[in-house]
Amino acid sequence: EVQLQASGGGLVQVGGSLRLSCGASGFTDDSFAVGWFRQAPGKEREGVSAVSGRSDMAYYADAVKGRFGIGWDDAKKTVFLQMNHLVPEDTGVYYCAADECHGSMWYGIPCAREHWGQGTLVTVSS
Repeated sequence: EVQLQASGGGLVQVGGSLRLSCGASGFTDDSFAVGWFRQAPGKEREGVSAVSGRSDMAYYADAVKGRFGIGWDDAKKTVFLQMNHLVPEDTGVYYCAADECHGSMWYGIPCAREHWGQGTLVTVSS
C-alpha cells in the first residue's frame, strides 16, 4: 500500500522560502513519480512539480519554473520541494501526490494508480 506523509508549509513573506517534504513508500517498482499539486482559494487544483522515482524526469509548472526545485531521496523515501522567491500567487493548500504511471497525472493524463496525501497550507503574505 502506497503511503504519503507530507510536512512543511506555513506562513512566509513575499520573497521568502519554504521547504515541503513528503515521505512516500509502498511502491512496488520504479514506474512511480511523486510530487505536489496545489489548490488556491476559489481555483482548481493544479500540478506544481513532480520527480520520477529514478530521478530522470522532473516536471515544473510554468508558474514555478526557476523558483522551485524538487528532489527525490531514495534512501529516505522522501520527496522535497524547495520553494524560493515566493509570491502571493503561491498561496494555497499543497497536496503530496504520486502515481505509478511515470508522472502522467501531472500532464493531465489520468492514471489508474494515483495516490494522494494530506494537504499542507502555504500562505505567502505581501
